[in-house]
Amino acid sequence: MQSISRRSFLAAAATTATMCAAQPLFGMAAESKSPFNVAVITDEISQDFDHACSVAANEFGLQWVELRGMWNKSLQDLTEAEIAEAQKILSKYGLRVTDIASPLFKAHWPGAPKSQYGPKNDALSGDAILKHQDEVLMRSVVLAKQFKTDKVRCFDFWRLDDVAPYRVAIDAKLQEAADECGKQGILLVIENEFECNTATAREAARTLSAVPSPHFAMNWDPGNAVMRGEMDAFPGGWDLLPKRRICHCHVKNAVKNASGKVEWSPVDIGIIDWVAQFRALEKVGYCDAVSLETHWRGAGSSEESSRISWAGMRKALQDSGTL
Repeated sequence: MQSISRRSFLAAAATTATMCAAQPLFGMAAESKSPFNVAVITDEISQDFDHACSVAANEFGLQWVELRGMWNKSLQDLTEAEIAEAQKILSKYGLRVTDIASPLFKAHWPGAPKSQYGPKNDALSGDAILKHQDEVLMRSVVLAKQFKTDKVRCFDFWRLDDVAPYRVAIDAKLQEAADECGKQGILLVIENEFECNTATAREAARTLSAVPSPHFAMNWDPGNAVMRGEMDAFPGGWDLLPKRRICHCHVKNAVKNASGKVEWSPVDIGIIDWVAQFRALEKVGYCDAVSLETHWRGAGSSEESSRISWAGMRKALQDSGTL
């Protein structure tokens, strides 16, 4: 478990930035030499979708991106004209889409106490919550088809202090959504999210066991597990996961600061040993997306922070022998 002072943290980030500047990231596409589909979530770079795609393709050398939002709008809220423009931009840079990073089931569970992690002024309640989530699901399926991907990301509702009384019903809702996705040729991929009920590897293993649908898989995010307090997310938590059901992976990192609080960090500085994690993914035959989700903003902007994190991610891929 890694703890780091602010001075050494900033010094390490500056060193990575210097290396990044000294060794331009242009050149052969990254995943042309990788068993993985190496990607980045575009809005972690910029809300200007054309610019984000330019950086991803021309600077990072990627052929894949993950879509969550653009032009300061959720993907869910894009007009048909904006979708057509986004499709043109993807074609312009030769980029393909790993998945639709939808907000599906980032919602309060109806009938349960309001979670401390969800919005306090949510106007929806009761059956209206699930009705709205059904609409989010169908919209996400449409978006997946429009952007030529077969995966939609979801969550497991805002985290409850005691989920036990609602767990069976929540699992049934996940199963229902997975079955609907299956009818549409789509895979529903749950992310372990530190503010939701499935936050750690151990919780994810339970959820996957409870929802055995072949149309239900996992977006493994060890950084989120660490943020929830699972400090052995890799390798301890990883060892408990059903590897064949991992179909997406988010790449970010976190450290304990001098006061003991866990906070986001560049990919190559933190509790997660990404060199070892990439090797472990390759060892089990994983050949799907590894997608940079920067989150850390220590470089002052999302774009510059993503540059530093991509440099660290690229080095970890290279050191692991997967790039």
